[in-house]
Amino acid sequence: MAPHELASKERSLFSQVVKNYENKQYKKGLKAADQILRKKPEHGDTIAMKALIINGQGNSEEAFALAKVALKHSMKSHVCWHVYGLLYRSAKNFEEAIKAYKFALKLEPDSHQIQKDLALLQMQMRDYPGYVQSRRAILQNKTLWRQNWTALAVAQHLAGDLWDAERTLTTFEDTLRSPPPNTDLEHADAVLYKNTIIAEMGDIERALDHLNAAAKHNPDRGWVMEKRADYLLKLDRREEAEKIYSDLLARNPEYRKYYDGLVAAKGIKQSDTKVLKALYDEYAQQNPRGDAARRIPLDFLEGDDFRDAADQYLQRMLHKGIPSLFANLKPLYTMSLKRDILQALAEGYLTGEGLPYMNGSVEKQPKGEVDHFQPSVHYFLAQHYNYRLSRNLVKAMHHIDEAIKSTPNSVDYHMTKARIWKHYGNPQKAAEIMEYARTLDIRDRYINTKAAKYQLRNNENEAAIQNMGKFTRNDAAGGPLGDLLDMQCQWYIYEDGMSYLRQEKLGLALKRFASIYNIFEIWQEDQFDFHSFSLKKGQIRAYVDMIRWEDHLREHPFFARAAIPAVRIYIKLYDNPNLAHGLLNGINGANMDASERRKAQKKAKREQEKQAQAEAAKKDARQAAGVDQNAEPKREDKDPKGDLLLETKDPLSEAMKFITPLLEFSPKNLEAQQTAFEVFVRRSKPLLALRSLLAAHALSPSDPVNHFQSVSFRHKTIQDPPSLPPKAFEVFDSEISTLIPKDTDLATFNDAYLQRHHKSAPHVHTVLQLRAYILDTRFNENHSQDMIRTLALEDSNLEDAMRGLDILKGWNAQHKHIEDYIAAAHARYPEATAFKEQDK
Repeated sequence: MAPHELASKERSLFSQVVKNYENKQYKKGLKAADQILRKKPEHGDTIAMKALIINGQGNSEEAFALAKVALKHSMKSHVCWHVYGLLYRSAKNFEEAIKAYKFALKLEPDSHQIQKDLALLQMQMRDYPGYVQSRRAILQNKTLWRQNWTALAVAQHLAGDLWDAERTLTTFEDTLRSPPPNTDLEHADAVLYKNTIIAEMGDIERALDHLNAAAKHNPDRGWVMEKRADYLLKLDRREEAEKIYSDLLARNPEYRKYYDGLVAAKGIKQSDTKVLKALYDEYAQQNPRGDAARRIPLDFLEGDDFRDAADQYLQRMLHKGIPSLFANLKPLYTMSLKRDILQALAEGYLTGEGLPYMNGSVEKQPKGEVDHFQPSVHYFLAQHYNYRLSRNLVKAMHHIDEAIKSTPNSVDYHMTKARIWKHYGNPQKAAEIMEYARTLDIRDRYINTKAAKYQLRNNENEAAIQNMGKFTRNDAAGGPLGDLLDMQCQWYIYEDGMSYLRQEKLGLALKRFASIYNIFEIWQEDQFDFHSFSLKKGQIRAYVDMIRWEDHLREHPFFARAAIPAVRIYIKLYDNPNLAHGLLNGINGANMDASERRKAQKKAKREQEKQAQAEAAKKDARQAAGVDQNAEPKREDKDPKGDLLLETKDPLSEAMKFITPLLEFSPKNLEAQQTAFEVFVRRSKPLLALRSLLAAHALSPSDPVNHFQSVSFRHKTIQDPPSLPPKAFEVFDSEISTLIPKDTDLATFNDAYLQRHHKSAPHVHTVLQLRAYILDTRFNENHSQDMIRTLALEDSNLEDAMRGLDILKGWNAQHKHIEDYIAAAHARYPEATAFKEQDK
């Protein structure tokens, strides 16, 4: 970046400005830049560097204004254009940054730094053709650096040009005068990376030959053995593959993938259970302390064979008191026969029925070891009866109480008891018992987080954050919560948001969900540093895996979990803009006239201002403004309660920030499609709404929400046909008719749906909602009585009962009907606090 038209002293000062910027010595850099500008006020390069320093201090608007001044004075300076690109990059406007870099390169084609910055941005934007071109230019300038060759190969690989990628790596290998030593980890990883490229080309034979020749002494022995076995199996050289899988199992006898490979190499059919069992028994004898060889056969054995194997497995684990036994067997519960056998065996251990060895605890323990058999059986049965596929909460509570009697200080037993209370619908009792379990081992982080989670489920936000504060860096900005946000603790942020949503504190809920959205943005941005770091370290396979993972980043379940409730909040704000003000202080305003609502809002605003002043005073008293580890002022959240998020002028546009990635990366998420439908309907986008509706129906044709949306949408389009061009309307009418034909009587269609699903409470709820809101609004009393009758359905559960109560309240049903519903629900779910509190 050598500046022109400066005297010797100013040139020296300019170099100092650049160095100060690189070392983040911003005050010194500004002082030196101003010193130059006093003599050369129109020197574009210095103005540009000053803009870069100001941007580093966090004032991006002033920085962009200065950068434009710099360009005005030095339009043909590559430094000014490079700085302009850097400013756009910091603002995350990568398209404009790339344009600026390309213009800078035209002015200075030999600039390695500009070319490198351009390449990194092209990789970040997945512009693979441009990245290949940039990497080739960098390689031509510096052919001796291995990482430049590897980077070009990676660019070609990701662009889909596997043949060129292999040729690039081979060309570099041919330039080596002598083979690198075995300790050269960068070369070792490059060899294995080249092998993956050959395999991806589909040439398995050549990939195997390359692996045998080039990776003979590679330090990553496990990977090489796995790939060799896989290649041999694909080439149908089973005997050789069998030997390698046997060697792998000798290294790690607990890895299921190796057993699957060995079975395939031996050519054993899955239906030949006797041969399979004999194979696993052999490995079980070789590894007396192992688990996999004993557990895997339970997946394929049936009948008496399963009973015998399960009995031996259960007794072995129960005598040892292994807490994870039920979690290990839980996948078998999808098969009802196996579930019943496990239940019968465990019950038999308590009664002593059956053969002495097969049922009972006669197996002797080694001297000095405590036999945990009886309490472990009770613990297993408590988990068994608490599980959704075998639920009997009365029995579950009995067994966990028996287990606790024998071991009153067991954390695991009390955790299970808390889960049982959770399924009873009593979050308060569940949180109390989980908190007691935490006190039994205050140094255990896991039980601490479980206690906090259950407190959040009981809407005890302050108690939860205090518990989390026992294991956080509390000197961070924002205290324990600030540290949890810095550590990207998504489970806590999500549960905290859901708690505030239940309390109708929409601003705080939205704040938490937006934090999760920002975490994914950070993950997206953080890969930027690895584009160069991974090449320097030679970790190419891990880098390519990371790139492919990043391409599907928002498929992560936590993104959908946070995005869907966030969008629903924005839908609420669109439907009722007063919520942005009223619910901040628990004032809904739905049943007030205009003057009452204005008075209530003014009062709410005054109370909010008082509360904000009190909290600010507490904060000032608690601590003075500190600095972070880089001696920079600690950042302060200017919207801690999410008020600014809540007061958005365009809720649906904000909702689209969540909907767009949801539909792109989770198109098979039913809730995502249904939520997107609600947004598109409100945005008057009938084609997009129909697209989401059709996608949801393809996923679950009989889903009750799909039925509600289909009927309501059909009713709306009949009453008010969408204004579309003729051909678009023809397509729309044709597609929606695949769901509900145009001449269908919607009330009859709704009744037919009820006949098909009359035993399912959610489906009945939907039918009643359609009648109440759209099809037959005259008979609200009948609808209320029908809603109460859903509590008697055999397959209805606690969640259905709570949803039914919310629907009744949404109808503004008569108080008597709500009381009758609560009484019936309380009779069926006597421990559920939702109906206890309402009953009181």
